Amino acid sequence: MKYRTLGKTGMEVSVVGYGASPLGNEFGETDVAEGVRAVHCAIDLGINYFDVSPYYGRTLAEERLGRALEGRRDRVYLATKCGRYGAPEDEGGFDFSPQRVTKSIDESLDRLKTDYVDILQVHDIEFGDREQIINETLPALRKIQEAGKCRFVGITGLPLKVLRDVASRGGVDTILSYCRYNLMITDMADVLAPFCRERGVGLINASPLHMRILSEKGAPDWHPASQEVKQAGGKVVQLCEKRGVSVADVALKFCVDYAYAATTLVGMSKQRHVEQNVAALEITVPSDLLGQIEQSVEPVKNRTWPSGRPENND
Repeated sequence: MKYRTLGKTGMEVSVVGYGASPLGNEFGETDVAEGVRAVHCAIDLGINYFDVSPYYGRTLAEERLGRALEGRRDRVYLATKCGRYGAPEDEGGFDFSPQRVTKSIDESLDRLKTDYVDILQVHDIEFGDREQIINETLPALRKIQEAGKCRFVGITGLPLKVLRDVASRGGVDTILSYCRYNLMITDMADVLAPFCRERGVGLINASPLHMRILSEKGAPDWHPASQEVKQAGGKVVQLCEKRGVSVADVALKFCVDYAYAATTLVGMSKQRHVEQNVAALEITVPSDLLGQIEQSVEPVKNRTWPSGRPENND
């Protein structure tokens, strides 16, 4: 396993991070015992960064991860989130108020069976009012930090410009964005990475498979990408199949080779997936295959989708 320093936090995090959302049945029913084995296997293979949220499985992922980490908490860096608890249409689905996030961390710590997390992140900030997040939410998280319940403070989301704006005006230690650096899209490198390098902010990448567009099964029905993007992803899968390589391996290796993201989060709930993802770090992707992939996705390169409030989109 390789490790990189996460901004100014001083944390040396594994280049592959454990995304715990599948433990909450976010992508289908997960076998609880197998999920525990996956977590233990990840730690044994050197994965030391674990990311979860009360939103995943509506608290289920935190509960399951907390149980799986019992006796192993001191071997990992643990990150959770606050502010998002349901779908946009749900009552209370988003609540970035100081009162709610202050209560939220105590609930998370109880489920995770720990007295602190290494990073507490404001979840999907594009769904909130950015002025509230800057002037109320982040100051509340700093008070939580002062109380010793989290070591560092971060933000997450899909749109890049709102992340950069909130980080520059509100001050954060880490930024997590998903589906903005992979075989289909690389604009994180242009919009966020220079800012993070300049400010010493830890940059976290997520969803190397573009929320499963880059998989043999293809995108789930709920995927918000356009049909053109999904079809382009299917062509990437076919190119990899013709070369006898796994598109998941190629996609992950492409992401972890990007040196300016400290870690790339991958959703995992099965031991064999953990083992496959760690093994993918050692593969060499033929340069001509990467060239073919780049040419194939060029018509839709860097095309994303709206998320959150209109004023927060890129």
